[in-house]
Formats: sequence, structure tokens, C-alpha cells
Amino acid sequence: MCDKITSKTVLTAPPNMKMPVVGLGTWQASEDEVDVALNAALEAGYRHIDTAFVYMNEAAIGKTLKKWFDSGKIKREELFIVTKLPNVGMNEKYVEEFLTKSLSDLQLSYVDLYLIHHPVGLVYGEGLIPRDEEGNIKVDMDTDHIAIWRALEAQVDAGRVKAIGVSNFNSDQIDRILKIARIPPANNQVELHVYCQQKQLQEWSKRTGVTICAYAPLGSPGMAKFVEKLGGSTEGIKALDPLTDATVARIAAAHNKSPAQVLLRHLLQLGLAVIPKSSNPQRIQHNFQVFDFELSDTEMAELNALDRGEDGRRFINGLFKGIEVHPEYPFK
Repeated sequence: MCDKITSKTVLTAPPNMKMPVVGLGTWQASEDEVDVALNAALEAGYRHIDTAFVYMNEAAIGKTLKKWFDSGKIKREELFIVTKLPNVGMNEKYVEEFLTKSLSDLQLSYVDLYLIHHPVGLVYGEGLIPRDEEGNIKVDMDTDHIAIWRALEAQVDAGRVKAIGVSNFNSDQIDRILKIARIPPANNQVELHVYCQQKQLQEWSKRTGVTICAYAPLGSPGMAKFVEKLGGSTEGIKALDPLTDATVARIAAAHNKSPAQVLLRHLLQLGLAVIPKSSNPQRIQHNFQVFDFELSDTEMAELNALDRGEDGRRFINGLFKGIEVHPEYPFK
């Protein structure tokens, strides 16, 4: 069995990261949806909010947070706010520019965790997703993770960030950073759900202390919609939905819980943080009600057995045509 997990359980990492294990994901959330979702989440007890420059909703999050701060219902130090450096900012000379823009939009003086959103750099100055005439992503082949990491460390020194980390990186890429890091990566945010459990990465995380936060912990049923919005192709995106899995449904019924709650609890008991995204207040509340039950060793084994390895990964095909030519493409 796992140690007791409560709403106050955190993942810790140097220098001073204390990440609440359940956070609100805001990927795909519009300005109106952000206000509804964030209000519902804070009322329910969430204190971990995840966003990114590329989500284009940081200003909306900042407006809602300011209302809460001004009301006195919550203090800045009670929240754990995460945002990310976009692919087009993947150069040491752009790190401060994008971070300060995020801070301005969020109306914050610092964020608790700043992540490199993706190991592949894109060409700066032509929008968030620059493409050539054939629709291929315009990659920056000179992406230098070491130089970027040192620029992130400087932002910790400047007080704009408390902890720094990465997203969508593989273990070899993080190992290179660990060898030179004055401030080690605190977290790696990756796609991780019952069909894509990244077991080798989990073991590597335990050895190194680089914690994992699982995005798409419910399998991201809205994936195809997002790809279409970005102008990508949905061809090749796997039609996988853990929420309808028979094993998950059976275990959920045994605990009088929903499939979503079982999927989240499974990852929590593996020692991960989760950031389920929803704009529905009732679902947001339900996604936080995962601390009053525990999966047995047998149930954990059954859920672990649902892993499909790389066949369960969804965030590859259709998103960025041509990105795989970059030397830092992480899924080779």
C-alpha cells in the first residue's frame, strides 16, 4: 500500500519546490472557461494551477487570481503556480523576455515552477507555431538545452522563479542537464496515464529525484479537437479512452467512485502529481475528491497491467508536422 495521500500531500524537490499533488490543468481553456474553472477549483481546495505561455490564457488566469487575492480569501504564498517557456523561446536570450511576459499577464512577481515546455526549439518571431508553405513546423536546429538551463537558473537567482524544470523531455536529455546544473530540475511534466505509464521514466525519476507531473492523466479525450485548432492533422491520433476501460469501470464501481477518480488515484499512488483539465465545475470538484479512498495492491496491479507502452502515447502524431527532424525530438 502507499503512504496516506491527502489534499495537502506535496512532491518536494530542491531547492524549495513543494508541489501539491493534484492541480488544475488549463490547457485549451478559453478566457471565460478559465474564470469558471479557476473559481470552482479554488473553492474546491485546489492550490496548484498549471498553465503555459502557449495556452494563451495567462492573462485570464491573472485576472481571476487578482480577484481572489484582493478579496483576502487566499494568499499568494498558498498557491503553487506553474507556467512554461514556449518552443519559440528556446534560446537563452529569450528566456527572460517570455518569463516576464508571463508574469505580467499572471499579475505575479514570481511563479513557483517554470518549465521548458518542450525540448524542441522553433524559429522565433513568426508566431507561436511557425510553419513553412508546406505546413511543416519551422524548427530551430541550434537549440542548446545547457545554455537555456543556465538562463533559467539566472531567473531563480533574480527571484522571478522558485523552481525550474522541464516538460516532454526524455531521461537522456535531463541527464545532460543534471551533469551541469547548479540548480537541478525539480520536475518533468509528461504525458502519463493508465495506457501510457512511462514505467522506465518513473524508475529513473525515483533514482534521480526529478519528480513527475502527469499531464493528460485521464487520457486527454479532447486531443483531436486541440490538434485541429492548431491546424494539424488528426490522422494517426490513437482513439484511446481510459475512461471507458472495463477494468477501470469495475474498480470504480467497487469503490463507488467514477472512472476519472480511479485513474487519478492510480497515478497518485504511483507517487506522481496530476493536473486534470476541466472547465466543468462539477467535474473539477470530483477530480479533487480522490483522497478518501485507496486502491488495493491487487487493483493497482490490474491498472498497471493496462499500460500499452509507446502504443498508448497520444501526443505525437498530427501536432507538429516536421518536428521529428529536430535533433532534440524526444520520442525517437
